[in-house]
Amino acid sequence: MSVPAQRAERSGRRWSGRQWPVVAVVALGGVLGACGRYGASLIWTTPPGGFPWTTLLVNVIGCAVIGVFMAVISDIRSVHRLVRPFFGTGVLGGFTTFSTYAVDIERLVDAGRARTGIAYLGLTLLAALAAVWTAVWLTRRVLTWRQP
Repeated sequence: MSVPAQRAERSGRRWSGRQWPVVAVVALGGVLGACGRYGASLIWTTPPGGFPWTTLLVNVIGCAVIGVFMAVISDIRSVHRLVRPFFGTGVLGGFTTFSTYAVDIERLVDAGRARTGIAYLGLTLLAALAAVWTAVWLTRRVLTWRQP
């Protein structure tokens, strides 16, 4: 018995072969999303000690896209069972980044810019929540408007 199967059995869950495709599409999507985020960081570099606009923008865009995606697949469209893990968890999970966000805050604080780090922390949280909420709201409005 494999290690994941043993862990699943101990926890009361059964490991099935049906989970491997989900793991595979999440991994593939994660690679694509992380490559997109890395590309953004190469195009819009942040100077040492500078405000991390790229990470903020990537996280806000990712949140807006997940809002549109979830509104579409929840409200009007039934999709293949692997679409949500591939795109929502994989691509957008790899594209957005909590770890870089945390490192950016640490770097700002270490550079003596604690106020900027705290402002960045709050701004990212508020902007990400506003982006997902606004995207869901707008998408649902557009979908309702387009229905006969």
